[in-house]
Amino acid sequence: MKVAVLGSGSSGNSTLVWAGHTKILVDAGFSGRDLARRLDRLGVACEDIAGIVISHDHGDHTKGMGVFARKYGTPLHMTARTQAACGKLLRGPETVIEYRPGRTFHVGDVRVEPFVTVHDAADPVGVALVDECTGLRLGVATDLGRPTAQIRHALSGCDLLILEANHDEVLLHTSPYPVSVKRRIASSHGHLSNQAAARFACELLHPRLAGVVLAHLSNECNRPDLALAVVGTALKQAGWTGYLAAAEQGEPSPILDVEEMRYRSGPSQLSFL
Repeated sequence: MKVAVLGSGSSGNSTLVWAGHTKILVDAGFSGRDLARRLDRLGVACEDIAGIVISHDHGDHTKGMGVFARKYGTPLHMTARTQAACGKLLRGPETVIEYRPGRTFHVGDVRVEPFVTVHDAADPVGVALVDECTGLRLGVATDLGRPTAQIRHALSGCDLLILEANHDEVLLHTSPYPVSVKRRIASSHGHLSNQAAARFACELLHPRLAGVVLAHLSNECNRPDLALAVVGTALKQAGWTGYLAAAEQGEPSPILDVEEMRYRSGPSQLSFL
């Protein structure tokens, strides 16, 4: 399994997942042209994307899905309520395949396990993705609001986590946002802070976890160095020494080979048990 975050933050989110002979996107929150540019930077042809899994209806996760699907004939996978909420982005000729949270489905060599999250969207989900050839498991969990028992269960046993670390609590409090927006972001239906992400990441530690990528960092209320310091310190104190990075908004991350990451860091991950 190979993974690259095409970009993540308040202005757009999309992740490339490559398992076996199958390449898919999780979300398409950039324009169709920008998605194509980011894939090209990674040496991936748009025509090779076998499907796009949409997590929820917000524009920073859906902006380019309709244009991309129409131009390249890429199937879109989303819940019925998310499709209804995204009507303006869909013009009819797209292939839309409905899925339901809690029910596994397949896109080629990728097994997709969608689970319900807590967020102020029509029908928000996160996804765990499994490479059917190797058994490697990726968890993608942004726009969480708050962790639940169901989310913890869905993300248990992942080899790589893409986890929201949206805001620094002090920067959010002192930001120029209206009070109503600050309350929404910090609410149980909003976004995880760096501190909340650190606590949740520690709860998800297990011997197979090779890497954590922090995602959906706010441009106004967070900085990569703050997020990495808070989450990294907590993980280090828990005895974990794997790969830790923060996804950028403007450019794709490197392509991460999850199997290679596990091979390099696997033995040391036993130190926290």
